[in-house]
Amino acid sequence: MRVVLFGATGMVGQGVLRECLRDARVDGVLTVGRTPTGLEHAKLREAAVPDLADLSTVEKEFAGFDACFFCLGVSSQGMGEAAYEHVTFDFTTAAGQAMARHSPQSTFTYVSGAGTDSSEQGRVRWARVKGRTENALLALPLRAYLFRPGYIQPLHGEASKTPSYRRFYAVTTPVYRLLRPVLGRYLTTTEDIGQAMINAAERGADRNVLDSRDIRALARRS
Repeated sequence: MRVVLFGATGMVGQGVLRECLRDARVDGVLTVGRTPTGLEHAKLREAAVPDLADLSTVEKEFAGFDACFFCLGVSSQGMGEAAYEHVTFDFTTAAGQAMARHSPQSTFTYVSGAGTDSSEQGRVRWARVKGRTENALLALPLRAYLFRPGYIQPLHGEASKTPSYRRFYAVTTPVYRLLRPVLGRYLTTTEDIGQAMINAAERGADRNVLDSRDIRALARRS
């Protein structure tokens, strides 16, 4: 399969890119972002786009691709409502609409988050915006799968670009093995997310909205 990947320089995207490059089922990866990954690989091509809400310079290249793995996201902390909606809703739906135009019926997987509000009516701003984004994707002529992980454990050297998140993982990573038996239903890893996305693109999933347990099960599906 051929995959378009957004957010390849973020923590989750780094893990998903690693799994794509290692997996024999993936023939090629086109990363789309504002900054390059710095990697070189025979399967990898990169497209630099200064404004991810406007994909007009690159979207024709999406023709013939089998899947889009959308791993780009930001924390709502410290962001105004308009800016957060621009990154979360506008960037994501621009990618979904471009895939629908050039590779209709392809698979689109979106990393949303536990607590996302599908009703779009709740009191938590980020959850409403994520819910609106999910609903917009489900309305497109794509096979959309919405990943709602809780705690994501980075593996294989992946790291967040957000300083506060890096500090958080510096504290929690040493005790991850202790947390797993207690909070296992909420935990997943960057490796699980990558493998689950590839499996969803190859053969689908049992439901459109997947929590951490669903993601882990899908990642292990043979």
